[in-house]
Amino acid sequence: MGGLSTLDLAVIIVYLAGITAFGLYVSRRVKDTEGFFMGNRRFGKSLMVAQALTTGTRADYAIGVAGASYEIGMAGIWYQWMYIFSTPFFWLLSPIFRRMRYTTTADFFEERFSKSLGVGYSFFALYLFMLWQGTIIKGAALTISGITGVSEAWIIWGVTALFVLFGVSGGLVATVNTDFIQGIFIIILSFMLIPFGLNAIGGFSGLHARLDPQMFSLFSEKELSLFRVTMLVISGLVGIVAQPHHMAVAGSGKSEMNCRVGWCYGNFIKRLCTIGWALTGLIAAVLFSGAYDHKGRELVFGAMIKLLLPSGLIGLMIAAIIGTVIASCAAFMVSGSALFTRNLYKKYLKPAADDAHYLLVGRVVSAALTVGSLLFALYMPSVVKATIHFVIIVAFVGIPMWVGIVWPRANSKGAWASVIGSSAMFFTAQKMGLGEGGQLLSALLVGFALAIIVSLATQPEPADRLRRFFTLLHTPVGEEKNLERADLKVMAD
Repeated sequence: MGGLSTLDLAVIIVYLAGITAFGLYVSRRVKDTEGFFMGNRRFGKSLMVAQALTTGTRADYAIGVAGASYEIGMAGIWYQWMYIFSTPFFWLLSPIFRRMRYTTTADFFEERFSKSLGVGYSFFALYLFMLWQGTIIKGAALTISGITGVSEAWIIWGVTALFVLFGVSGGLVATVNTDFIQGIFIIILSFMLIPFGLNAIGGFSGLHARLDPQMFSLFSEKELSLFRVTMLVISGLVGIVAQPHHMAVAGSGKSEMNCRVGWCYGNFIKRLCTIGWALTGLIAAVLFSGAYDHKGRELVFGAMIKLLLPSGLIGLMIAAIIGTVIASCAAFMVSGSALFTRNLYKKYLKPAADDAHYLLVGRVVSAALTVGSLLFALYMPSVVKATIHFVIIVAFVGIPMWVGIVWPRANSKGAWASVIGSSAMFFTAQKMGLGEGGQLLSALLVGFALAIIVSLATQPEPADRLRRFFTLLHTPVGEEKNLERADLKVMAD
C-alpha cells in the first residue's frame, strides 16, 4: 500500500471494523425471508432517506461525472442529472410501490400481466444487478488502485468480500441500518476535495481565469448536446419505475409517507452531491490540464485525492469509497437474490419448501450472483459507458410498466410487443447511423405505440387479474381490512 501512510491505514481499518461489527450486530434480527428481502417493511423516514441516497449514490458515479467534467466541463453533470426531472415523480410513485405490497418488481409484471413477463423480467433484472455491481466495483478499484498502487484485481476481490459478508448475513436490515453512516461518507466523498482544490488554484476566480468559458456551459456539442441530454432525461424517467431495486427502496417503509420522504429526499441529496462531483472535475481540468485523454479521464478523481489530501484524509476518502460499494452492492445483491428466490426458485423449482429453506437459498444466491458482477468489473471498459447502457435498456422495460399502471386496457401481448419492438427499433436506428438521441427517440415512440396498439387489437387481461391489481393500488397502507373484505390475498405486508 505504497500510497498510504500509517494514519491512512488506521482510518480505513477502524472504519471497516466498526461498520462490519455494526452490520453483523443488527443482522441478528433477520429471521425470515421478509426480513431478509424487505426489512419487514418497518423502516422510518430517516432510514428510508439513507437507503435511497446510498443505493443511488456510489463512487463510480462520482468518478464518471468528475472524469467527464474534466474533459467537457459542467455538461458532464448530466451523466447523473439525467434523473433530476424524475425526482418529483418519486413523491407520486412511492405510494404506488408501497400499495402494491410486492417484494420484487418481477411480482408486478407477473401479477399485472403474465407469468412469462415475470420470468423474463427476472432474468433481465439479474443481468442489471450484475452490471450495476460490476460498475460500482470497477469505479472503486480504479480510484483506490491509482492512490495506493495496489493491483486493481486485488481491490476488486477485497471490496467484493466485504459487501458479500454484509448482504449474506443481514440482508436489507443490515444494509439499511448501516446506510445512515454510509450516507455521511457519501457527502464526504462528494465535497471534501473541493476546498483543497480551490485553494490550490486560487479559488473560483482562478478557476474561471484558467478555463475556457465553454467549460462552464451545461451542454457540450462534443458529447452532451441539448438533444442528447433531453433524450437521456426522458429515457431516465421512463425507465425509473422498472429499476429492479426500487421495489425495496420505495416500498420497504412503514408507511406511504415514509416511502415518499425517503425516496424523494434521499435522491434530492444526491442531486446536490452531483454538483460537487462536477466541480471537482473542473478543478481537475486546471490541475491536470491535458494530462489525461478520453480513455483515461476516469482516473482523475483518484489523482485528485492523491495530490490534494493530507495523510489521514486520504484514508477517510478511501473508506468513503469502500462505504459506497458496501451500501450499494449489498442492497443490489439482496434484491437480486429476492428475484431469483421468489420469482424463479420458489415458483418453478421448489414451491413447497419452508421459509427457512428459502432464506438459505436467498443467502447462497446473494453470494453466487457476485461471480457475474466480478466478470463485469474485471472486463468493463468504462464506467460512463456502462451507465448509459443501463439507462437505455431499462427504459424499454419501463414503457409497459408505466402503461400497465395508468391504463387498465394494457395487456401482456402489448407489453411483450413494446419491449421487443423498442429494443429492435433502437438497434435498427443504431445500424442506420442515427445519433444516440435519435436512437432513443425512435425506440421510445415505437415502444409506447406498440404497447397501445397491440393491447387494443388483442384480448384484455382477465377481469379478476385487473380487479386484484387495481384494488391494491386504491387501498392505502393501513386499510388492509378492505382487501380482506374483497377476498384479496396480500403477497407481503
